[in-house]
Amino acid sequence: MIEMIPNLIIPTEIQQKLKEKHNVNPTEVHEAFMNKEGPYLEDTRENHLTDPPTEWFVAQTDRGRLLKVIFVFKDGNIFLKSAYDANEPTLHTYEIRSKQNRK
Repeated sequence: MIEMIPNLIIPTEIQQKLKEKHNVNPTEVHEAFMNKEGPYLEDTRENHLTDPPTEWFVAQTDRGRLLKVIFVFKDGNIFLKSAYDANEPTLHTYEIRSKQNRK
């Protein structure tokens, strides 16, 4: 049985987008949070700046699917914005920025 993140909020419209556009289910998002090994990174791209900041990470589901998970942390809750398969450029960026964050 998958351990659920109690403060992870996935609005209905986001659940629908995950299912229809990205073929990702909420359980996979919870698994990615539980399996995360690297840091959360802030999305610093100008057209993605939010208050509070949008953050993201890459992690595997229990079945080995690599997801990029994008969220906002606000008032003690994690509001999911999106999650989808991590492509090679995303993996490369995550690896480089994760190393920079450790310094």
